[in-house]
Amino acid sequence: MPSRASGASSGSSADDVKAFVTGATGFVGSHLAAALVERGDTVVCLARRPEQAAFIASLGALVAPGALEDGAALSAALSDAEVVYHVAGLTAAPSEQAFLEVNEAGTRRLIEAAHRAAPHLQRFVYVSSIAAVGPAPRGGRLAEDAPCRPVTAYGRSKLAGEAVVRRSPALPWSIVRPGVVYGPRDRELLRLFRITRLGFAPVFGLGHQQVSIVHVVDLAEAIVRAALEPRALGQTYHVAHPTPVTQRELAMAVGRAARGGRAPLVLPVPALLAAPIVRAIGRAAAAAGRRSVVDADKLAEFLAPSWATSVEKAQRELGWRASRALAEGLDATAAWYRAEGWLS
Repeated sequence: MPSRASGASSGSSADDVKAFVTGATGFVGSHLAAALVERGDTVVCLARRPEQAAFIASLGALVAPGALEDGAALSAALSDAEVVYHVAGLTAAPSEQAFLEVNEAGTRRLIEAAHRAAPHLQRFVYVSSIAAVGPAPRGGRLAEDAPCRPVTAYGRSKLAGEAVVRRSPALPWSIVRPGVVYGPRDRELLRLFRITRLGFAPVFGLGHQQVSIVHVVDLAEAIVRAALEPRALGQTYHVAHPTPVTQRELAMAVGRAARGGRAPLVLPVPALLAAPIVRAIGRAAAAAGRRSVVDADKLAEFLAPSWATSVEKAQRELGWRASRALAEGLDATAAWYRAEGWLS
């Protein structure tokens, strides 16, 4: 691996790497691509729809047309890649099989193409999710070696993708499991911004569920470190701010950011009402021809006692620590939403 890896900032480099990124036109992938270009890496980004990759190209990254189901396009795009960052994946799908087709089978095809086209591959970083682990007990934090008990089709598909990575012979892999990710260009937490801007903050139950959360720029740095740190070879890392927040605290903080510092009114949603509300959101999205991450399958996640993870391993082995406090990160995110016209 390049010697700059251990403890190095993702913003500085002594020599560049040819990096290949999937999912670069999405939220996390676009921030990762920006971090890699800033490092001085040669960055090739897979794009199913190249016309949607103008922002990535404007950063200085190269855009390679193709998709995870197209083995020939993958092989061409992966030519001589030294590091592969696999960020692409489905977060919303009509069925468990649809999730598996992308998050498991797509990962397998990417690895097969990497074996063919990237003989000098030094690291394959798979960006998974804490959904692959499953919820933690109330008051507890799950470490990387905790038994995995995902409670949704999405979580099971991400765990299946992890299994493909771990079982691939001669693959120099690392796995990163982020907590809830937020920041500029995120459209999921934007929903909560728009709701709390109206003056109320809905929470399930009493809002006591704990959540590990991470700003997307901090996450991008951790992903890069996982690729470059020699000790990260064959390792899995939970990545989030070291202090989890409750669902209530998160909703209040988002509300303050959306409302210029004014606290919203917390609106508890009893568990008995959660199911019909979530199903209605899912049906509304389907009727509009959209897929939503909010659907009946996600109820088990919304009602779980905790999604808190331990991040001690990432801090110790990657020399990484989330640097953005929640209030600071949410204020900056709200400012970006307003500047882009996403939040009036």
